[in-house]
Amino acid sequence: MPLQSRICEILEIEYPIFLAGMGGASVPALAAAVSNAGGLGVLGAAACSPDQLRSWIRQTREMTDKPFGVDTLLPASVRRGVAPQSGNAPANPMEKIDEYKEFTRDFMARENLPEVDAAAAMRAAGSPDTGKSQLQLFSREFFEAQMEVVIEEKVPVYAAGLGNPAPWMDRLHANGTKVMAVIGKVKHAQQVVDSGIDMIVAQGHDGGGHNSPIGTMSLIPQVVDAVGDRVPVIGAGGISDGRGVAASLMLGAEGAWIGTAFLATVEAGIEHFQKEAITESGDSDTVVSRSLTGKPARMIRNKWADAWVDAGKEPLPMPFQSMISGPVMASGLKAGRKDIMPGFAGQGIGLIHSIRPAAEVMRDLVEGAEFALSRSFVGDMQNGQQGKRQK
Repeated sequence: MPLQSRICEILEIEYPIFLAGMGGASVPALAAAVSNAGGLGVLGAAACSPDQLRSWIRQTREMTDKPFGVDTLLPASVRRGVAPQSGNAPANPMEKIDEYKEFTRDFMARENLPEVDAAAAMRAAGSPDTGKSQLQLFSREFFEAQMEVVIEEKVPVYAAGLGNPAPWMDRLHANGTKVMAVIGKVKHAQQVVDSGIDMIVAQGHDGGGHNSPIGTMSLIPQVVDAVGDRVPVIGAGGISDGRGVAASLMLGAEGAWIGTAFLATVEAGIEHFQKEAITESGDSDTVVSRSLTGKPARMIRNKWADAWVDAGKEPLPMPFQSMISGPVMASGLKAGRKDIMPGFAGQGIGLIHSIRPAAEVMRDLVEGAEFALSRSFVGDMQNGQQGKRQK
């Protein structure tokens, strides 16, 4: 059975498989490779400065003549100038900065991590190297400047990895840009559909990076039932092989948004030791933590995430926590420490055993999904024939 859905016609792609827009990993080379293989490559541009974002878009166009997308974050709390609170997080995060920086220094000394300069810490925390502070970067002005580039460059597809792109919808659609949003709850799906979105990514708790508190198997069909008659739904969260793609379709989705499987590729923009960490890990080797970004994110278990649990400390909200984690991230990357900075990953990590070209991963995803769907179709036919004989 050919792996196709109406998404293929809408986006003019061969297969309804998307590269998740993973910050720092979904770089132009990887996005172009996925698009050239018949899927939709999506740039993970959340931390790109406007100039870098424009450069990435143009680089991708040089490497592929196929459609591709751009993923950025639009956190409503930051755009409103309000810091979101969680649990026991302090009302004014800035009051805890000095205390938490001391916690960082103690951790780095205990782990014999090398000192890094401020610019390296900012880059590791996902900040473009502009010389500005973390709070200046992840501000309303920063997000709006990114969106101006997306609109000016007339990208084929825009994905809001967090938040609602409603304020830009008319201008994006005027350019012919298809707009999608990644959501983790039914109510969020309903909100973005009302804004005129073209398609939705329903990402469950199994997924790597920022994700939902609701499991993938539970979330996808509920989102499909709520909004699937209005827009196509794309399944996401722990999908790492063709069987997962097929399962997403069987749950009512019309495509699959895949991240971790593409992290262990030649083209991915992460460090080689992080790619190795993915191939060496299993289903129980991830943890959801706010220790890196300030928002819950699934990552490979590491000493930094564990240190917050052991100390009983509540991480600061985004974007403040990145000011605390940046030096550890930069130092862990510099030292090649798998136990400190192995990276984000979903629960399907145990299905990934080697580092390969993205085109090979795409081929296996498509062939595996088609085989699984064909086997299901044959089974349905056999059951139907058996039912007729019984009558």
